Amino acid sequence: MSEDRMSHDSLRDRSLHDLFRMEAEAQRQVLTEGLLALERNPTAAATLEECMRAAHSLKGAARIVGLGAAVAVAHSMEDCLVEAQHDRLHLHRAIIDVLLRGVDLLGRIADTPAEAAATWANEEIEPVLTFRAALDAALAAPAPAADALEPAGDAAPAEAGEETEERVLRIAARNLHRMLGLASEALVESRWLDPYIRSLARVKELQRRSALALDQLAERNAGLAADAPSAELLARAQADLAEGQRLLGERVAALDAFDRRLAGVAHGLYDEALASHMRPFADGTRGFKRMVRDLARELGKEARLEIVGNRTPVDRDVLSRLEAPLGHLLRNAVDHGIEAPAQRLARGKPAEGEIRLEARHVSGRLEIRIGDDGQGIDAERIRRAVIARGLADADTAARFDHDELLEFLFLPGFTLRETVTDISGRGVGLDAVQNMAKQLHGNVRVFSQPDQGTRFQLQLPLTTSVLRALSVDIGGEAYAFPLARIVATALVSREQVRSLEGRQYFELGGREIGLVAAQQVLEGGDAAAAGAQLPVVVIGGAHGEHLYGLAVDRFGSVIELIVQPLDPRLGKVKDIAAGAILDDGTPVLIVDIDDLLRSIERLVAAGHLAQVRHQDSAGAAERKRVLVVDDSLTVRELQRKLIEAGGYAVEVAVDGMDGWNALRLGRFDLVVTDIDMPRMDGIELVELIKKDPRLRELPVMIVSYKDREEDRRRGLDAGADFYLSKAGFDEDALMQAVVDLVGGPLE
Repeated sequence: MSEDRMSHDSLRDRSLHDLFRMEAEAQRQVLTEGLLALERNPTAAATLEECMRAAHSLKGAARIVGLGAAVAVAHSMEDCLVEAQHDRLHLHRAIIDVLLRGVDLLGRIADTPAEAAATWANEEIEPVLTFRAALDAALAAPAPAADALEPAGDAAPAEAGEETEERVLRIAARNLHRMLGLASEALVESRWLDPYIRSLARVKELQRRSALALDQLAERNAGLAADAPSAELLARAQADLAEGQRLLGERVAALDAFDRRLAGVAHGLYDEALASHMRPFADGTRGFKRMVRDLARELGKEARLEIVGNRTPVDRDVLSRLEAPLGHLLRNAVDHGIEAPAQRLARGKPAEGEIRLEARHVSGRLEIRIGDDGQGIDAERIRRAVIARGLADADTAARFDHDELLEFLFLPGFTLRETVTDISGRGVGLDAVQNMAKQLHGNVRVFSQPDQGTRFQLQLPLTTSVLRALSVDIGGEAYAFPLARIVATALVSREQVRSLEGRQYFELGGREIGLVAAQQVLEGGDAAAAGAQLPVVVIGGAHGEHLYGLAVDRFGSVIELIVQPLDPRLGKVKDIAAGAILDDGTPVLIVDIDDLLRSIERLVAAGHLAQVRHQDSAGAAERKRVLVVDDSLTVRELQRKLIEAGGYAVEVAVDGMDGWNALRLGRFDLVVTDIDMPRMDGIELVELIKKDPRLRELPVMIVSYKDREEDRRRGLDAGADFYLSKAGFDEDALMQAVVDLVGGPLE
């Protein structure tokens, strides 16, 4: 059993009554779980000892605070448990009932405000006398011949096979959010050294080349009658350069090792901060076993709750929203699902019904199942209720299959009860469960078999603080689409796009998907012209309805983002849910899928949805596309401007890896690449292109400072179609090579 451990300063500022209330909260949980276990196995020694200690502790704490009523109740409970420990008392159900009422009375006393606590100073107050009388009556009554429940061994309240829960520290949620945000920033900052180290490595390479040049110069001078001072200067330069290389090499190696350690620490901090934002599933299910037991008794039924996955980590924010929906589903299981004992026995079932609540991680999601072994849901009753409420006519309702009928249970106000009770009949519970799932970008489904039971399955995100998303570029800005809400991604050719009554469509998986320009929806401007291949993100409602394909500029990668709420002073930002920071420090906006769908529907309804324009849609021939790959900003921009001025469309990439990603997602007629680049050099890029069946016919030009014959041969052997030296760079030579390789810009 976990207990809160507060810092000394925090405890010092609390009153004795506050401290008693905190202790009573923890000890009441021990008593509740222990008494429920003793109801099934009254002789479990470990559980008896734990309950007795809890009652004893509460008695001592209440005496210090001066709550005589609590002292009397705890003392009576302790005496009862001690008698059971010495085998002088059998804890049958009637006694357990009264002891649980005692736990409730202790909670009532503890939760009384400090200024009104004096009312509980008297041990002979009426609620205490009532409790004692009930306990005496239960103790005096003869024990039943045999409890309906068989002993289950010396069971502990904890889940079987799980270790005792660790102590936990109470901390404000806002502090956890702040810590997680700082950990995310630390992860971003830890990557700052990487480009600096690459720059130093480049300097080291330049030094190596300089040393090689000096060596060649020394060899040439060796055969000449050079004067002694010149030879001495050359030798000194060689020695200084060698020493500089050595020192730089040592510093680069040390800095690289520091960078790796810093990245490891940052990742560790991030992982621990994320873990601290999670709580065990058991923290959100504390009162459920008692609730199921009491409700079943009230309805004249027998039911027990089994909880599986108590230690499954769940985000604190998700867990706080689960209590009410899970409570409703459990009450439904007892009220609607579990039959009366006589009915169960007649059907060959045990008199006691079983309800199972299970939490686990499945494919990066939190899956919660609530199932019972009761009578199941009568689909024909749903069909009759649908017709009676005018939700469908008889002919239509007759065509609904079993699963479609079960979906009606989630409609607001829909119920199979003819009368309203304190427990059910208002038709608001399942609707609230579904709304909670939608708010968390999850879903809920129901499965039922006649006479075998019903199971509800919720799939929710593991955390609301960390989001798995697909990054995309739209209008030159970074956006993130939550992965859980993406139906599909596709590269759609212009031949696949069709128009009908002014709206564009394409086919995907046998379905017609409306095509929308993401830039128009998000920025409110005209849709940008698109290339031959449209990167499209397909989104839809929570159940796959209202599908639209958003044409974006470029796909990024699948990433994990620390969700950063927007400043509340901004209010609700249209189509945006929150913000985040990418690994390289770039801010990114997280798209609100539901809001975005509403914006699209408004544009469609108003007839303002613009078509995605292709570059040749106005009658102009499509320009040939050239990809320029160079890590030098100056060289990259110079080549881009020159080639664009020649009438070609140009995209740029900052290194070989960036260039390879661009080639996989887009279509190009020519690649112009440097050789010396970080992450992936030009030779590796050329080799990848020529090995790819889709790209092997793509012309590649190398433009490099390396002008030796062996460098030229190495590039051509890798598969390059042309090799141009930057040392003798000429604008006309570059453009002539482009024309020779791919023809004129509009041919």
